[in-house]
Amino acid sequence: MADDLTLEDQTASVAPADPPASPPAKTDNARSLARTQALPWLLVILLLAAVAWLAWKAFGPDELGDPVATSLVAFEEQNALTVFSAEFAPVVASNDSRFFGTIKTRQVAVIPTRVSYTLDLSKVDRSRLAWNEAEETLTVQLPPIQIGQPNLDEARAQYLREGIWITREAQDKLTRDNTLLAEREARKSAANPALVRLARDAARQAVTQNLSIPLQVAGYGDVNVVVRFDGESSK
Repeated sequence: MADDLTLEDQTASVAPADPPASPPAKTDNARSLARTQALPWLLVILLLAAVAWLAWKAFGPDELGDPVATSLVAFEEQNALTVFSAEFAPVVASNDSRFFGTIKTRQVAVIPTRVSYTLDLSKVDRSRLAWNEAEETLTVQLPPIQIGQPNLDEARAQYLREGIWITREAQDKLTRDNTLLAEREARKSAANPALVRLARDAARQAVTQNLSIPLQVAGYGDVNVVVRFDGESSK
């Protein structure tokens, strides 16, 4: 009996105790430590990236940093640029005489005519461009405006013929003569200084826009573009 009591006492004495309290979770501490250790490396990576960017800006290809070369690319996209057009309606008249002057005819014609004003951009090379870095100004020297060949719209022409008898040959001759006269009058009207001035103003606006946008995309910001024509004063 005494042995049994002793056994029970021993059994009770070795009964499992309450499980020990679990140690604090180490996951959060590990994450915080990882962030702390990664921060210096992140700063180093950012610093290296900044140094690489500055080195590229300082020692990168000259062509990419040349505003004149960037502008020439915009001109190379097209050889001719139509900047303005004007429409005229010349009133011309021609006469014809046949059979020793016994049959006379006259034809008056009104022929709508369109004339275009263009720039020959193939003549614009590096010598016509100048970059002022201090003032961020690009100066462009353009060739003269070219007045195109008059385009007669004879489908809309109006004719008034006078004569007792107009032969087919006489009518064809009168039409040819009036066509030549209309072309001549259209050329004369298109050369009017006021119209040429309007064409120049349109050319300045078009060239300024075509050059400003590529320079902005290249990172030069709001560049001042000054456009002049051959023979104009530099002031």
